[in-house]
Amino acid sequence: MSRLPIQVAVCGPRHCTDTDAANAREIGRLLAEAGVTVLCGGGTGVMAAVAEGATGAGGLVIGVRPDADRSLVCDGLSAVLYTNMGEARNAILVWSADAVIVVGGSWGTLSELALAHRRGGIPVVTLGGWQLLDATGKPIDAALVADDPHHAVELALPTV
Repeated sequence: MSRLPIQVAVCGPRHCTDTDAANAREIGRLLAEAGVTVLCGGGTGVMAAVAEGATGAGGLVIGVRPDADRSLVCDGLSAVLYTNMGEARNAILVWSADAVIVVGGSWGTLSELALAHRRGGIPVVTLGGWQLLDATGKPIDAALVADDPHHAVELALPTV
């Protein structure tokens, strides 16, 4: 019996910085080169950048949309799941992944990081995004902090 391909969700804001987009593009490329299926939200910003990077390297990219509007999907997706579930789709994205990489930060991205952390049992990595503190100012161990795209992929895929 063959093992299913590894699936890594890459989450990030639809309105992102140029740095976040460049990081997501590189993460997509690296994941595709590692033979990983990339999951993303299928929209603009980080989602479009990771799809571009992965597709450009010959990878498979699945978009998990919060809506059913086919005109809002980004280029570079191999397939799209139209959930029409709004932000509830974040749980579908996280539960379908073997690891989650968060690039940048927005409120929706924070919910994905929290869901992935709460799920447990999978690597959760953040690059240039949310790093949470408790009431005393101590870091909350919610995600592994990456220094760059290569490090993010290395943390997400420790055996690759």
